[in-house]
Amino acid sequence: MKLLLIRHAEPDYACDGLTERGKIEAALLAERLSALPPAEGYYCSPLGRAKATAAPTMERLGRPLTVLPWLAEFRGNITDPETGRLRIPWDLKPAWWQNDPAYYLKDDWYRTPLMNSGTVSVEAIYRETTTGLDELLARHGYARQGGLYRCAHNREGQLVVFAHMALLLTLVGHLTGLSPFLLWHGCCLPPSSVTTLVTEERTPGLVSFRCFQMGDTSHLYAAGRQPSRMAMFQEVFTGTDSTDTP
Repeated sequence: MKLLLIRHAEPDYACDGLTERGKIEAALLAERLSALPPAEGYYCSPLGRAKATAAPTMERLGRPLTVLPWLAEFRGNITDPETGRLRIPWDLKPAWWQNDPAYYLKDDWYRTPLMNSGTVSVEAIYRETTTGLDELLARHGYARQGGLYRCAHNREGQLVVFAHMALLLTLVGHLTGLSPFLLWHGCCLPPSSVTTLVTEERTPGLVSFRCFQMGDTSHLYAAGRQPSRMAMFQEVFTGTDSTDTP
């Protein structure tokens, strides 16, 4: 079984939609996905930018799209130690966390004082997200058992999920046993990119997931387009960091 995790195309956050560039990315993504065998299920975040990304693909395929509330962007928050304002718990400055070993552990990263400084529990949203994923996989015959999945009829199908970068990296962490905090800060999923995880069944009926591709944007390069850098900071400091602004 393959699990295709797709980040929404370049967003227009002001209207929770897509930029003109994002609309082109979504159309090119649809060409790529519609050439694949039909998936067992297509799932989407309830947010507009994810649904707008999925729309061209679903129109081509004529298949139903199931919206799952827990696929909305990772909604836990923290208090910024420099500004005192509430903010997202990812894209943090490296000096805030790299010397704390808890962030490197999959069961401890959400227990730090910083991760518990907001108004919406980071741990609660993490639990909601991972439980949602396990329930979804169980509906397709993959039941969580420790860090593995029990499956009586593993097969070469696929599931497709349209969502958001931090949320999708949280899913990758849960499936591979890694701290999602490290994935949030060490990996980038460009807009419209495809991350593919594949089951490995080395013991009959018991499978694990391995990341086969992460953040793949070959559908853009094939059309002569560069991927958007929205999700990354500047390579060379220019005097203002985006985390310094409201």
